[in-house]
Amino acid sequence: MSAPVSERSIELEIGGMTCASCAARIEKKLNRLEGVTASVNYATEKAMVSFPDSVSPEQLIERVVDTGYTAQVYAPVDTAVPQEDPTLSPAAQLRNRLLLTLALAAPIIVLAMVPALQFRNWQWLSLALAVPVVFWGGAGFHRAAWTNARHGAATMDTLISLGTLAAFGWSVYALFFGMAGMPGMRHGFSLAVERGDAASNIYFEVAAGVIVFLLAGRYFETRAKERAGSALRALLEMGAKEVSVLRGAAAGGSGAEIRIPVGELRSGELFLVRPGEKVATDGVVVEGNSAIDMSMLTGESVPVEVAPGAPVVGATVNAGGMLTVRATRIGADTQLAQMAALVEQAQTGKAPVQRLADRVAGIFVPIVLVIAAATLIAWLVTGASSAVAFGAAVAVLIIACPCALGLATPTALLVGTGRGAQLGILIKGPQVLESTRRIDTVVLDKTGTVTTGTMTLAEVIPAEGADPDEVLTVAASVEHGSEHPVARAVVAGAADRGLRPDPVQQFVGHGGKGVQGLVGERAVVIGRTELLDDWSITLPEPLAEAKSAAESAGRTAIVVAWDGVARGVLVIADAIKPTSADAVADMRTLGLTPVLLTGDNAAAARTVADQVGIEEVIAEVLPSDKLDVVKRLQDSGKVVAMVGDGVNDAAALAQADLGLAMGTGTDVAIEAGDITLVRGDLRTVGTAIRLSRITLRTIKGNLFWAFGYNIAAIPLAAAGLLNPMLAGAAMALSSVFVVSNSLRLRRWPPLRSGVFAAPKARR
Repeated sequence: MSAPVSERSIELEIGGMTCASCAARIEKKLNRLEGVTASVNYATEKAMVSFPDSVSPEQLIERVVDTGYTAQVYAPVDTAVPQEDPTLSPAAQLRNRLLLTLALAAPIIVLAMVPALQFRNWQWLSLALAVPVVFWGGAGFHRAAWTNARHGAATMDTLISLGTLAAFGWSVYALFFGMAGMPGMRHGFSLAVERGDAASNIYFEVAAGVIVFLLAGRYFETRAKERAGSALRALLEMGAKEVSVLRGAAAGGSGAEIRIPVGELRSGELFLVRPGEKVATDGVVVEGNSAIDMSMLTGESVPVEVAPGAPVVGATVNAGGMLTVRATRIGADTQLAQMAALVEQAQTGKAPVQRLADRVAGIFVPIVLVIAAATLIAWLVTGASSAVAFGAAVAVLIIACPCALGLATPTALLVGTGRGAQLGILIKGPQVLESTRRIDTVVLDKTGTVTTGTMTLAEVIPAEGADPDEVLTVAASVEHGSEHPVARAVVAGAADRGLRPDPVQQFVGHGGKGVQGLVGERAVVIGRTELLDDWSITLPEPLAEAKSAAESAGRTAIVVAWDGVARGVLVIADAIKPTSADAVADMRTLGLTPVLLTGDNAAAARTVADQVGIEEVIAEVLPSDKLDVVKRLQDSGKVVAMVGDGVNDAAALAQADLGLAMGTGTDVAIEAGDITLVRGDLRTVGTAIRLSRITLRTIKGNLFWAFGYNIAAIPLAAAGLLNPMLAGAAMALSSVFVVSNSLRLRRWPPLRSGVFAAPKARR
């Protein structure tokens, strides 16, 4: 039996791609290596590659270089390092080239199209201006075409280069050897069609105009792609840039304060966070009390109180006093970096709907070259002039661009996943989009998903003649000495009502049964019936009935007694999240059927379900059986989404057709889910499904336009109905349209509060 082949993954940054057919060529070349599986994304200019031990990263890079492109191992942006000057960005460089080319091309086009402006020998000025436009402005197209030709391939740049050079070369021939040099003669493509005299027509305006239009299209496309990735960049740039670290500090927080770049901070070091500053990295508070604005992560505007021992997250804002924090996770291990990694992973992948587009783009250019040649021959055979035949063939070359086809899916995915990050929704991969379209059932884990997962005081039921505030004050006084969740709920409930506990003496805990202590002159016992039986304390009928009713509803009920008499019953419950009912109603508007899943008894589950509006309940389910419940629903024909937050939800999340993990839950659950809801707000389930569905609709709309454009445009060009210059404009606009359509997702829905809503702070 052969040993299993271990597999590794790497992300490569690809340079030199100009269209979707480039990406298809690189992907095909990489996949020819034995054991290699590659996916190349034109919009993000990255390749995700899985490869065996027998293949090295250097071999992968060498294969890309041999194909005619550049490659290097992708390194995530280090937010601690100042980023490059935006004026040197690809979009800025294209803009500068476009503006100069436009200035040179405008006179050429105006002279060709406006006969009244034509002066003696104006054609020679057009030639002088066209040379830098065609050979400098279009240098990128010609260089890429030549590189691909050397590797025996043809791409969109091949079409552009052939078309513009053919128009320029024909014009030079006509100028030197034809009748184009005669003074006062009108020239232009339309005249060529009318007169059919190729020798007396020049095409400098076509060559120059096409270059300008294509540069403009590529500039707007590049700028739009940069804007599409702005959500991820903003996420990465949220972190602090500098930190005040305590070097030589002891556990108590003493030491010399040094201001350093956050990239030099090491795990385990102590650092200071002053009011208004961002927390430099994930850590644990060592000293100080404050409130942390977590809105960039949770969307909640209310700051969270922190004290020694409390965890803090990097990039959140200190809204209160000064803190000393011990760094626990730095760099790529921080929660912010992991969020960004999830978003980038989703943006780099490919949705299933993109596969057809990739296959078409891979064979598109050779087909267009054949169609252009056939167009030229067909026009000549039918007796048309060489000018008409030549113009139609050039128009076919220029109009047929697979760029829109290649951009249709990745740009929508880029914007959609980035928008999700803004809204606290992390979509793990493009295949998730397909899953959301088919979902009809949503299984909701109760504890921590529909409810808070935290025990709270729900009700104080006093005995006849007893004061409820006195009962709660006495109970909180004794429970203050216990760390049990029920005890903490009682103490917190008293504090919420403005009650202050009294000093307690002779405190004793009874291991799961309850507690006892002396409050003033009162000997107090609090706990379960078994503990009260030990003290021969009996419950009056009203209290016994109230206790029984609370327990039947799945709540915890404890008895408070002192001086041998039961004084009241405290009801402790896992509180329902205030947004859960709205979230369930929203799911129904999406056509989804919510199902409550819990290990609690049926009565407790029914109580929660009724409060939030869920009809179908599956109760008394063991943690290990949650997976089976999801399978049974799937076997019955349901397409199931599972929402959970605990370790025991992980298997069910993975089994479900769509797993949504609450970001407030465990790492295991988050890893198993397809979508992570950072805020822990159940309402984001509906938002996540809507966003996924609208992103998928945008992708399909883009593909429809891209396919439809090429299907309609190529026959029109071959029929001689399109001026080559107009063909160039239409081709550029098709790509711009697809990217602009995707950018609409940036404004969906109107941003109220989200991960980018954190107030400004000092760095």
